[in-house]
Amino acid sequence: MERKLILGPLLRYTGQTDATLWVETDAACKVEVRVDGETHGSETFHVYGHHYALVRVEGLAPGGTYEYEVTLDGEKIWPEQEAARQFPPPVIRTFEPEKVFRLAFGSCRVALPNTPPYTLSADEDENGHGPDALYALARKMRREDTEKWPNALLMLGDQIYADEVSPGTREFIDSRRKEGGPPMDQVADFEEYTHLYKDAWQDPTIRWLLSTLPTAMIFDDHDVNDDWNISRDWVEMMRKKPWWQERIVGGFMSYWIYQHLGNLSPEELEEDEMYRRVRESEDASQALREFAYKADRETSGTRWSFHRDFGRTRLIVVDSRAGRVLKNGRRLMVDDKEWRWIEEKAAGDFDHLLLGTSLPFLMPPGLHHFEAWNEAVCDGAWGKSAARLGEKLRQAADLEHWSAFHESFDALTNLLEAIATGEHSGGHPPASIVLLSGDVHHGYLAKAEFGNGSRARSAVYQAVCSPLRNQLGRPERIGLGSGWTKPGEVIGKVLSRLAGVKDPSVSWRLTHEKPWFDNHVSTVELAGREARLGVDGTTDGDEKNPCLRRIFEHRLA
Repeated sequence: MERKLILGPLLRYTGQTDATLWVETDAACKVEVRVDGETHGSETFHVYGHHYALVRVEGLAPGGTYEYEVTLDGEKIWPEQEAARQFPPPVIRTFEPEKVFRLAFGSCRVALPNTPPYTLSADEDENGHGPDALYALARKMRREDTEKWPNALLMLGDQIYADEVSPGTREFIDSRRKEGGPPMDQVADFEEYTHLYKDAWQDPTIRWLLSTLPTAMIFDDHDVNDDWNISRDWVEMMRKKPWWQERIVGGFMSYWIYQHLGNLSPEELEEDEMYRRVRESEDASQALREFAYKADRETSGTRWSFHRDFGRTRLIVVDSRAGRVLKNGRRLMVDDKEWRWIEEKAAGDFDHLLLGTSLPFLMPPGLHHFEAWNEAVCDGAWGKSAARLGEKLRQAADLEHWSAFHESFDALTNLLEAIATGEHSGGHPPASIVLLSGDVHHGYLAKAEFGNGSRARSAVYQAVCSPLRNQLGRPERIGLGSGWTKPGEVIGKVLSRLAGVKDPSVSWRLTHEKPWFDNHVSTVELAGREARLGVDGTTDGDEKNPCLRRIFEHRLA
């Protein structure tokens, strides 16, 4: 019987001499990847009726470009004939340290058809989310020489929207929950999550892009639920809902399979106990389910943060969502053990250090101070009654960024300055430290400066790219934009001081006049100790063929 690819292949980790490719198939089989006359294979593993494989390709040369094929039980499956007619052959491009390295990044992408009304702006139609920046990136790459392509893509959260499901997933939900029931029009379990990932990645153009551009990913709230882990009160409220346990377990299970596994290097996969158990089991459903339940209940037992090295550039991707400590009087973005891991990975002699965190470290100044004020009020700075109101405001206004976890904000500030001075990097500070983030549905580049007398020698920036595809309406744009105004900053600062919050020891300012609210994708380009940021926004093109145009460039180092 001929086997089929349900999803993929996705090119995930790519190093100098090896790579991993991820697939979902319709049945148990052997998955093989044929590259340059060599065959690399892996048996599928099974979870609740779904079959997956992660294939390691070895023995490649640095800086090479290799076309590849995928076979299932010996039958060629990819590239399909139709894809072969429409797209260039899928390739694996290994990294070479001496060459220019380009990392594309962005966040917040709803899975919707690339047709009106979905391609219209939010102002033009209530269903409009604008043109898809990833779709436009794929079209751009199809026209270019491979030397101009990004070397990798970092997806910084909200790859899927469990609480704002795609039309295809909504139809599936309706077909299996004919009598309705909560959570209405949202995913409820692992099976519904699998359909959400399929809708997000099955479009032929996106599928080609993900088959040939290595991706790293980290989740944010909408991958599970809006406001996920915003506070202890929120967690306790959600755990009382009868449908929540299946939702959160299904969210972690699917994230581990569809996103997390591909973030790990082949060496890390060999050491991963859960991956070993899953591959050795005939049916890994229960083992993975128990793992997912524990990941939700015991944050200290699981680390979702990861790192990758690209020559003399290190990328550290920080989980700023699932590993939070939520205690009254001590809120942390990550627990102490994970923070020590981050400090360890940030030490070294690098030309550039990239820190990926789905939530921006440096927010619009007005919002920064407002969130710091709210955290202090929630912790009792203005009394118990105000604390209760502060908690309601925290959830209603999504006040949950690094500034709302003040201890973690200060710790990261101190770490960045120590790296920039060389104190944490063996006396060799990197040329640039760039924080890459998403979440806030507007993009910007802000330059950071530490206090007077700082010996920092690295250029430090916050680069935010959001959304890839999820435009805000006019009222929301006005509200977020006000955080960048002087009056907004003054009001926020006065409030935070009245609540006893000290001013941060780092300041920041935009490097351009206004933030970008339209869909866009950003790219960091690194060559030696030089670094640049480019931002490409979507244009309408025609309704099925959005294009990218350069809207901003800045030399970082």
